[in-house]
This record gives sequence, C-alpha cells and structure tokens, in this order.
Amino acid sequence: MLTCFYKKYLGIDCPGCGMQRATNALLVGDLETSLALYPMLIPILMMFVFLALHLKFKFAMGHKILIFFFIGNSAGILLSWVCKLWG
Repeated sequence: MLTCFYKKYLGIDCPGCGMQRATNALLVGDLETSLALYPMLIPILMMFVFLALHLKFKFAMGHKILIFFFIGNSAGILLSWVCKLWG
C-alpha cells in the first residue's frame, strides 16, 4: 500500500484515505468491509463505468448524467471526509 502524504506529514486523513484498502476488500469480495472503509468507492466506480459506456455509445444525455455523478461524488467524498475528521 502507498503511504498517504497527508497522513504522513500532516497527521490527518486525506479525502481519499481508505480507498486502497476498500478497493482490495472489494476485489476479494468483501463488500461490507469495502463500504466501511470508503463508502464512496462504489459510486466512483459507477461513474467511471458510465463514462466508459458514454464514450463508446454517445448517450444523448450522457454529459448531464456525468455532471450529476461528478457533483454527487464530490459532495459525498467531502461529506465523508468531514465526518471522518470529526468522528
């Protein structure tokens, strides 16, 4: 696992802390642990899958859906990070 710059030098979790461990847990099939470590991993993966499909098939409203995904994921990451810092 890569060392987190924020954690190492600033002593606080970054907004992406836990994503590597969550990805590893998801790859071995442990969905519950993955969601506990980094709840936004599944929505981020869904966004990238939709992006790949949109690039291939050129959906009519795909760009608007991707904007919705991006804003929602960004807000979710920020909210999750704030909760982690205060919790």
